[in-house]
Amino acid sequence: MARLGVVDEKQVGTGNCYSIPSFTMSHTTEATRARPRSQESSGWFTIPAPLAQLFKKFPLLTYPPNELPCRSPGLRDTPTLYVFISDEDALKDLPSFNPSCLKWQTFLKLAGVDFRVRPSNNHASPTGALPFLLPPYTPSDSKSQRPVPSNKLEQYALNNGKAELPKSLGTKLDAYESLLDHGIRNAWLYTLYLSPANLGLLTQLYIAPTTSSPPVRATILYQLRHAAESEILKSTSRDAIIPTYLYHEAREAFRALNTVLADEEWFFGSRTPGLFDATVFSYTHLILHDELPWGNRRMNDILSEFPRLVNHRNRIFQRCWLAST
Repeated sequence: MARLGVVDEKQVGTGNCYSIPSFTMSHTTEATRARPRSQESSGWFTIPAPLAQLFKKFPLLTYPPNELPCRSPGLRDTPTLYVFISDEDALKDLPSFNPSCLKWQTFLKLAGVDFRVRPSNNHASPTGALPFLLPPYTPSDSKSQRPVPSNKLEQYALNNGKAELPKSLGTKLDAYESLLDHGIRNAWLYTLYLSPANLGLLTQLYIAPTTSSPPVRATILYQLRHAAESEILKSTSRDAIIPTYLYHEAREAFRALNTVLADEEWFFGSRTPGLFDATVFSYTHLILHDELPWGNRRMNDILSEFPRLVNHRNRIFQRCWLAST
């Protein structure tokens, strides 16, 4: 009596090739063995001989693997700070165009940390925001592969810098930092993100490098402006944004900083510039930066009323970017 051949269940899903189940007769075993080998290999899945010979000639040529882009992380012997910056400016080690990134880029330079900058965006950051730093790679130290977020960069600079830094002033700085976080930052956000005259600059810095698609650009523009508007309204506790009020607050903040700096080289009479100097510079440099095509120059005009702050910006730039050239 004929019986149905059964496929071994261990073969299922393993990737092994097996033929379609067939009917077999026990008394035909010897006859089956006696069949020519060519008949066993014949079937639906057999490749015709001419095609088989043709396939044996492929691949005709195998190209070597492509090299990784320059910005890709590899074996690192130098710390890498990821910031908002163009590819060209990163190669020249120029300042970032983002105040939060420029603050830490400047402070690491003031601290004497040897590092390089690379372009990035918030989506690539482990914390969802730039900047972050990748320390040098050490095969024997697994911690060397952990990124350093911005809230730990001050301690990283203190541990790895070669330059003398002023002692931390602790809570004494809170009142002065609020001048930057509110009075100056709110006016900065309005000027760059919401002022119609600076749409071209905003597009150049944050939108054009991301995509060339008009619908996507429109979406990004809406998201950037909505985020800036929400932050300003939350900071000012007002129902509407009033530009004249924002610029008034920025002028008063610059006036207070100008008074604190007085005739000293660095803030609070320190012998060397520190984190607060870097924070102030992150705004004053970008506001006065000649190569940024500001359409609305109101912030530039206000800052120019305080020569001490302008000179302070020039000293920081000279120390961090021109001293070695």
